[in-house]
Amino acid sequence: MKLNALIVEDEKHNQEILKGLLTEFCEGIDIVGITANVEDAVRLIRERRPDVVFLDIELQTGSGFDVLEQVKGIAPEVIFTTAFEHYAIKAIKMSSLDYLLKPIDLEELQEAVEKAKRAKNKPGYGEQLESLLQNLRIPQSDHVKLCLNTAEGMEFVNSRDLRYLKADGSYTQFHPISGVPILVSKHLKEYERLLPPSDFMRVHNSYLINLREVKRYVKADGGYILMKNEAHIPVSRSKKEEFLMRMQGLPPQ
Repeated sequence: MKLNALIVEDEKHNQEILKGLLTEFCEGIDIVGITANVEDAVRLIRERRPDVVFLDIELQTGSGFDVLEQVKGIAPEVIFTTAFEHYAIKAIKMSSLDYLLKPIDLEELQEAVEKAKRAKNKPGYGEQLESLLQNLRIPQSDHVKLCLNTAEGMEFVNSRDLRYLKADGSYTQFHPISGVPILVSKHLKEYERLLPPSDFMRVHNSYLINLREVKRYVKADGGYILMKNEAHIPVSRSKKEEFLMRMQGLPPQ
């Protein structure tokens, strides 16, 4: 499968490196443009409608997110590039979007290109980009919107609508306040990093809970957490004191 690619990269040196890697080592890539600023990036996306955009987060006249805000509705596949662990990497992960750290690793680049080929014209991609922009607009301590890749497709959930998450081997079960559980092929630890620490706590090796959905703590049977839906959640001995302190200090909704 062929992909038309646009490179939006801040530095000339990095432009040439990425162009060389794509041309020599990534089959089926046709580079339709290269630019370093927001204005030209927006114009080229609108005019040439690339299938994939390699988008530097920091640009000469703004950011890669400024580009996305101006091309809503076009929604090309986006692979972000950055030279450091940018604050926005967390938001990118929440939306299940791809990013590459510089210096770019060839194997990771090839993997991202193949993923872009498989995802070409997939439904729901515009909503993924919108969830990213939404997460960037709100305070990091506030609620977030997650894009969950499942066997059936993509599910978009707000952190406020989650009751708890449960580890299931290398998978994670999401238990929403309403609706059926959602199974995702990522470790629970991944979501522990993404969900707002103000509301979520890892109370057990297998459970990450929304503290606002706790009904009470029960001392019987060694102690457990009773959620608002009557689910019983175990709490590790090492987490018990922290959990009780967190519940006492939780501000009202």
